[in-house]
Amino acid sequence: MQRVLFHSTIFGPIHSRRLGSSLGINLMPSDGKVCSFDCLYCEAGFNAQGPGKAGMPPRAEVARLLEEKLADLKAKGEPLDVITFSGNGEPTLHPDFEGIIDDTIALRDRWFPDVKISVLSNATMIHKESVCLALERVDNNILKLDSAIDSTVRLLDRPTSPAYTVADTVTRLKRFGGNAIIQTMLTSGTHLGKTVDNTTDAEITALIDAYKAIKPREVMLYTIDRPTPETTLRHTAPEVLRHAAARIEAEAGVPVQLTL
Repeated sequence: MQRVLFHSTIFGPIHSRRLGSSLGINLMPSDGKVCSFDCLYCEAGFNAQGPGKAGMPPRAEVARLLEEKLADLKAKGEPLDVITFSGNGEPTLHPDFEGIIDDTIALRDRWFPDVKISVLSNATMIHKESVCLALERVDNNILKLDSAIDSTVRLLDRPTSPAYTVADTVTRLKRFGGNAIIQTMLTSGTHLGKTVDNTTDAEITALIDAYKAIKPREVMLYTIDRPTPETTLRHTAPEVLRHAAARIEAEAGVPVQLTL
């Protein structure tokens, strides 16, 4: 079984295809996965591996470890573009997420004031006011929307809540508007005998309608780049990605950052 990638709270810097030199913050356990999605393509593996025994790191520990790392990077003169909340699951599930964001902003301002703060989120917790307030304070509020069709989301992203709907998510995403970046992964394959494909014209049309409603600052469009727990998933061809990006920009009027 493919398992979690990050075995510490602070990791990197690593090179991100979309963000540059990125120092990662993993708010989930270092020995397990906790997520409100169970995506077929998640590089950290499926949720079935369990949450482990370490638990989520306390707020004070996150701040201490982050300051130690930032001080070390500064002393060594190492470059840094972004501090990114990612890791072994959904960062906004951490009960002290808002406070951790406040601490991170203060530490960034002290050590690397020109560095951006990014959060990679699946948008399942934006019904919580504290999460929304925190996301509104970061530089790059990057929220996932892989499909605007419920049945596809159920197959590809596999939300753990039976109450999840795209319509509710899009309604909540409207709150952020130009302060949000929508991240969409395009891929195709099969899972348990069912076809999974969010690259079709019908899928892109539905996404365009959602983007029109949300009015995000940007759409990040990309495809798989690393091994996935569902091994049938395929890298989407560059010409398919370019065609989707052109449609989105022309029809939704939203700039697209395309990663081939």
